[in-house]
Amino acid sequence: MTTGGCQDSSYKLNGLQSKSNGNHGGNSNFVCFKMPLHYPRYKKEDYETMPEWQLDCLLKQYGLPVMGDVADKRSFAMGAFLWPSQINNK
Repeated sequence: MTTGGCQDSSYKLNGLQSKSNGNHGGNSNFVCFKMPLHYPRYKKEDYETMPEWQLDCLLKQYGLPVMGDVADKRSFAMGAFLWPSQINNK
């Protein structure tokens, strides 16, 4: 695990241009698509010991809310990224 700030490991497609059908004054629409390349592969124990800054980065990277205290963030991350059987097993 690294220490420090967030690293952007997401995939970006900038400037994709969609054609207007003429109903919007002929203006082109631009799309910016951003999605992480990999699903996180952390275990329950990893989330339980993960520093708050890393939880913040992980949740932000996946576009999930970064709210509450560190316990709330850990619980939310485990609920979002672990299977129910992984959460209940210790």
